Amino acid sequence: MNSLSFWEQLKRRNVPRVAAFYAGSAWLLVQVATQVFPFFDVPNWAVRLVVIAAFLGFPFVIAFSWFYELTPLGLKRESEMAADASIPRSSGRRLDRWIIAVLSLAVVVLLASLFVRGGKPQPQKADADKSIAVLPFESLSDDKSNAYFALGIQDEILTRLSKIGGLRVISRTSTARYASNPDDLPDIAKRLGVAHVLEGSVQKSGDTVRINVQLIHAATDQHLWAEIYDRKLDNMFSVEGEVAQAIAEALNTRLTSNEHAAMNAAPTRNAAAYDLYLRGLNSELRYTSQQDYFDAERYYREAVRADPAFALAWAHLAMTQSYLYLNGTVRTGQYLADLRNSAETAMKLQPELGEAWLARGYYYYRGLGDFDAAIGAFQQASQRLPNSAEVSAAIAYVQRRQGKWDEALANLMISARRDPQNISYWTGLAEIHSALGRYSQAQSTLDHVLEISPERAVTLKATKANYYQDAGDLDAAQKILDSLPPDDPSLATLFGRQWLYRRDYAPIAPKLEKLLADPEAQPGDDRPSIYSLLGASYFFSGHPDPARAAFAEGRRLALELRKSGVDSFSLSCNLGVNEAALGHRDAALAEARHCVELVGNDHWERPFAETAQTQVQVLVGDREAALAVLPSLVETPNGVRAGDLRYSPVWDTLRDDARFKAVLARVDTPARQ
Repeated sequence: MNSLSFWEQLKRRNVPRVAAFYAGSAWLLVQVATQVFPFFDVPNWAVRLVVIAAFLGFPFVIAFSWFYELTPLGLKRESEMAADASIPRSSGRRLDRWIIAVLSLAVVVLLASLFVRGGKPQPQKADADKSIAVLPFESLSDDKSNAYFALGIQDEILTRLSKIGGLRVISRTSTARYASNPDDLPDIAKRLGVAHVLEGSVQKSGDTVRINVQLIHAATDQHLWAEIYDRKLDNMFSVEGEVAQAIAEALNTRLTSNEHAAMNAAPTRNAAAYDLYLRGLNSELRYTSQQDYFDAERYYREAVRADPAFALAWAHLAMTQSYLYLNGTVRTGQYLADLRNSAETAMKLQPELGEAWLARGYYYYRGLGDFDAAIGAFQQASQRLPNSAEVSAAIAYVQRRQGKWDEALANLMISARRDPQNISYWTGLAEIHSALGRYSQAQSTLDHVLEISPERAVTLKATKANYYQDAGDLDAAQKILDSLPPDDPSLATLFGRQWLYRRDYAPIAPKLEKLLADPEAQPGDDRPSIYSLLGASYFFSGHPDPARAAFAEGRRLALELRKSGVDSFSLSCNLGVNEAALGHRDAALAEARHCVELVGNDHWERPFAETAQTQVQVLVGDREAALAVLPSLVETPNGVRAGDLRYSPVWDTLRDDARFKAVLARVDTPARQ
């Protein structure tokens, strides 16, 4: 036997045959586990265990086949057999038959899988006939305070549907404006671009809930499916998944194994925790002010205290915290640590949860400013939430901070298609066009938003006026301002900027002082900037004493906010301007540098910070430093705007310099774009 080569010994001992038989059998076992386990609610870890066991078993089977042989007399050690024994003839033929059988079965399973999936081993893509909008559910509860429950159930059903790749699901914001049972259903479906509509009602009485849902083909008003679910509060956690699966079946949409698992997974088994979660969701979705987010945070905290294993509540808690942190309301180290804990807990509890990946992405993006890590997390969320407008928008908002302007525009357009009446995505598109100096596109996008949401005319017209100011078209801006309510406190700085550019300083102070008299009008780190504008109006109109008092108050407020733990780039930039106006050269330049350092390599915020730093340099008399950076700053997206450079008195000390004139010449002539 020693004269045989290694390969000949392998063949003699039937090792290749055993390897082929084991590989085919293991593949079949994995396919059965992947396709069948989800139908019996077997958790994903069991599927992973089968795959790992199949992989680890391979070397043991090969080793066993080397040392042992199945013969007509039973299992024999190979060393006990004669060297000239014809092992391949005695057992090889039997293995050949088993290999042929296994491979034949594998081919059948593969062909069946490909046939059922339309020849593609990935989730099917949605077509026009598989599009759906979920209208607001009507609350039939006698207790009107239970309205939050109907909204929460509606959103949970919509969220489950959005996880099905074979459907195209319109996001909630676009449907929120419609009635629960509208008369003009075909028209609504046409505006939303869907073929089907889901209507429903929820009645909560004590510990009993009745959910009535019906799927309608909008064009024909045909009811394709309807069901009534009567559940106790402590036994209703799977109803949203049941509804989503029934809708998918009614629309002939086959679910993947992962989608089955997502539909069947109950977020919690704790009725009190689920009720608190729905209350938090109601506050989060209602968002009219930051107080709604504080309320949502409080409910989510109570929910995870009631059920520490409630991954979905942990994820929403993290997302709410990330928003409050980014916007400077609670921008402290301890709050960031709490945000991190919420996001990590959600991921540890349920690593396949799309919302957990979304929360992780927001932690990286809003908390750490780690844009590459955020994109990676959001892409994972996108795989698990294929219909989510929020995910594609989150990717877009990170991409614009990376300076990937075209990619950001493309992803925001995806969000706008998924949620066509959500004005935040359209205004986001306008913001990017404005940053790139494409003012005509920005204005036309805002015109579209006005058609969608005429009730927000004041805010949208104010934004249009702001873009005209940026472009340097003060006449067009003034026409809009003349149509806006003059006493609206939210418009005070917009009017103030217009008067500053017009060199009409007298009206600025009364308007801003009225605004500042309302302590709730400009929360957080915005108040120091109002004092900067107030001080500028006094200074440039030749009133140094009230100017100094305004700058000093802005400085005091900024330092007070910093002492409380707030350290945002906008706070630092405003503090730098106030320090410069007070003649504190070194402190002003230090704050300006700190302002730029805080934004790092953020292509969206950094140009704002660099513009503020350049203004500080002008105010303290450092002309050379300012003139050195201005040529590149006017070419940078979101850099110094044409209108500001042309009309702001801040730049007056540079206007006689040939280098400034050259920069100004590169700015397009103001036009009504």
